Amino acid sequence: MAELTEELSQVKGEEPGVRDVRVHPNPEPTGHKPMDAPTGTPTVVVDDLHIVYRVYAAASDHEKGNAVSALMRMLKRQGRPQMKEVHAVKGVSFVAYHGDAIGIVGRNGSGKSTLLRAIAGLLPPHAGAVYTDGQPSLLGVNAALMRELTGERNIILGCYAMGMTPAEVKAKYEEIVDFSGIDEFVQLPMSTYSSGMGARLRFAISSAKTHDVLLIDEALATGDREFRKKSQERIKQIRQSAGTVFLVSHDHKVIEETCNRVIWLHKGKIKMDGDPKEVMPAYHKG
Repeated sequence: MAELTEELSQVKGEEPGVRDVRVHPNPEPTGHKPMDAPTGTPTVVVDDLHIVYRVYAAASDHEKGNAVSALMRMLKRQGRPQMKEVHAVKGVSFVAYHGDAIGIVGRNGSGKSTLLRAIAGLLPPHAGAVYTDGQPSLLGVNAALMRELTGERNIILGCYAMGMTPAEVKAKYEEIVDFSGIDEFVQLPMSTYSSGMGARLRFAISSAKTHDVLLIDEALATGDREFRKKSQERIKQIRQSAGTVFLVSHDHKVIEETCNRVIWLHKGKIKMDGDPKEVMPAYHKG
């Protein structure tokens, strides 16, 4: 902790484009040119990706988890409740490019967050493959920050975790605080923050460094209008720095204003992929 305090003092300045050709199966052509089309090289290639979860099936009344049922299973030499497979992502294929900002939409359970976690390397493919240029960084509403530590220390630790040097952290520290809008709360533990304050700080930390691929899962949902506007500007800056952004959000206005491309997932499959001006109206009708 003494070393962390010393690092904190140093940071605070104190002394000791190519168009995607839609390679997914059975695409629905839209016959248009994409808005703000990227001109870079591929950053993410998803090739016939399948993600399968294995979960325990719902237990009957006599199988439910209590001591008596467990003892009876032991006496009868019965195993645990039967496993069930959930096919969350089914044969998804697409290519993302430098400069792309891709919104992913779909009903709950359509596989949006699962797809992001697979791109980030957190879920192994059951079949198919994901290829990335660089290390993807996943930002979600549950991104790990230490609730017992202050905002100050979380900023420092978060920046170090992204590979930033002490000099880079020092240069970015005030910018992160200002962008998050937490002001004097930066001196307080994260446990005292509202959900919106925590989400703003997570986004401010994660976007302080230019990522080759930044994956955002509902992290902007709890921000107010002013913060969403700042976030959209930051995403544009990331794109201009030759980065690629994936954004999952139920706020469709954010998708329409931020992204140059939208992928519509339905029951684990791509139903439509293209310009937000055409995909979003189709999604609302569907």
